[in-house]
Amino acid sequence: MDKRLRYLAALRYFEVAARYQSYSRAADELCVSQAAVSQTIRRLEEDLACKLFVRKGRHMVLTAKGETLLCHVSKSFEQVLSGLNKIQNEPLEGLLKVSAPPSFASRWLLPRLWKFSLMHPGIPIRIITTCEALDIQHGEVDVAIWQGEQFTSVDGIRQELLLEEAIYPYCSPTLAQSLQFTQPSQLLDCWLIHFENSEIEWSKWFEQAGIIMDKQAIQWMEVGTFDMAMSAVIAGHGACLASDSITADFIERGLLVKPFDLPLSPGIQFHLFTLDESARRERINAFTTWLKNEINQHGVMA
Repeated sequence: MDKRLRYLAALRYFEVAARYQSYSRAADELCVSQAAVSQTIRRLEEDLACKLFVRKGRHMVLTAKGETLLCHVSKSFEQVLSGLNKIQNEPLEGLLKVSAPPSFASRWLLPRLWKFSLMHPGIPIRIITTCEALDIQHGEVDVAIWQGEQFTSVDGIRQELLLEEAIYPYCSPTLAQSLQFTQPSQLLDCWLIHFENSEIEWSKWFEQAGIIMDKQAIQWMEVGTFDMAMSAVIAGHGACLASDSITADFIERGLLVKPFDLPLSPGIQFHLFTLDESARRERINAFTTWLKNEINQHGVMA
């Protein structure tokens, strides 16, 4: 057997550091110190007689030889994990890591999650709220809910459309009463709250409503998330575009109104991503089955 296989442990450190371009983040995943990662990779470079990383700013960037090694190491580890998953599955009970956009998690998923916990008390759920793509193949998450259409197809990753919703304008009852809305064009006189999502744009809504919007002549406020937009609008600071799932309880509590029942369609999509050969497939199936049933039986307004 090739003596270089003794580098397997160090190659694991190398793969994680290359994936994150960071020794500190690699140390977090490996549950070791940053110094341990740095020393292990330095010894590996000495044994292989080549440089694998170079520092650029705050990142550890692969050299050309590092890129070549990573390509083969990643494929090899994936094959090993695939083999292990095929012969060794985890039981139904156990931790499940679910990622979702912050607004979807807080406004839709978390208020309903108690139902799943009653059905499966042995499956604690760790919710990771992020708008960034997470690595399912390497165990960062077991189930990913992704907002939008921009994603890259990856072998072994199952992708499903979970939910699609139309988008409507919303404002506070006070604003609606003061402006006495009768025409959609009146919204051009309000502050328009915009959040960082290219799929949900006021220009598209006005276009579907048959109204020309001059971006230079309107008042804007840009925020980062649905939740921030909702807070501004509830406070009476203009109007924003959102979906029924995000605004349902605000409507019920009288904090928001829909001044015009004119949808932006197609609106917003949420996709579901899971790993086909995950060792946690049994509990993943339990969660995704509940999730789909909750949407199908009760809809987004439940």
